[in-house]
Amino acid sequence: MFAGNERRKPISYSDWMSQLPSELYNTPLWNLIIPGSHDSMSYDLDINSSVIEPDGLKKISKIYCARKILRKWAVTQEEAITNQLDAGVRYFDLRIARKPGDTDPTRLYFYHGLCTRTDVETVLKVINDWAENHPKEILILAFSHFKGFDKKIEGQLHNHLINFIKTLFGAKLFLRDETPTLKYCWQKSRNVIVSYDYPAIYSPKLWGKITYFYGNTMDPAKVESILQQILETKKPSNCFFVCGLNLTLQSDASILKYILCPCGTLPKVIQRSLPELLKWVQKQAGMNIVASDLVTRNDFVSVVIKLNISKISGMYKE
Repeated sequence: MFAGNERRKPISYSDWMSQLPSELYNTPLWNLIIPGSHDSMSYDLDINSSVIEPDGLKKISKIYCARKILRKWAVTQEEAITNQLDAGVRYFDLRIARKPGDTDPTRLYFYHGLCTRTDVETVLKVINDWAENHPKEILILAFSHFKGFDKKIEGQLHNHLINFIKTLFGAKLFLRDETPTLKYCWQKSRNVIVSYDYPAIYSPKLWGKITYFYGNTMDPAKVESILQQILETKKPSNCFFVCGLNLTLQSDASILKYILCPCGTLPKVIQRSLPELLKWVQKQAGMNIVASDLVTRNDFVSVVIKLNISKISGMYKE
């Protein structure tokens, strides 16, 4: 799909779930292999935002050059959420924050280092519109982290967001006590699964935290090794889980060799590593959600989707 570092329009896999072989229609979704997006909204980071993380950089939030460098190493996606959906991504890593000093008491944003320009409710409306136009494609939205929630109004902010999610997606929400299969989702006309990582509030329409495994390193070989070990020894059963291919900057001195490189950016480092990571992915059969940076590059989506065909061969061998 892409040659070298060239960026082109993503190939569409907008309806790939509905086109899977019928042998997979009754398979629980946690036994399918689903392409996911790590820090899904990071393409929209606002250079004028205060620094949300890491905490050590908050004190230099007012320095434009510092925010510019942070943004270079915080952007993990290139394409807007609709383009990611059209490309076939079905899991979205959505990290929520309050923007410091916002005069709207309930307005929330996404973040990765910096806040996004676009607020949460606006983006969710876009996702809802897409879901309505693709009723056989099952979306998994994972809300987490919740930065900048003042303790005095924390409950109010969560209740506001949860009520908005329930109202917006309505009957499309898949209940947490049901086993989601393609066939069952289609029969019930439900195609949105919401994971909400805040145990203090329980709702039958919201799923709990989805475990996200990742390497916590910038070394792709170590990422592969760590994920391989997890798949062999700690793999969850009968629930969703994520294997994250994402590279992670450390908070120690090793970060300097990356951020002090004048032409360096996280996407450039990812682009060099992703082909090898995908070669490893092609050898795996026991994954569920596979999340990546730069999801529209290097045939990431098609590589992950095709692993489901391998599952059919395995079903007939058993």
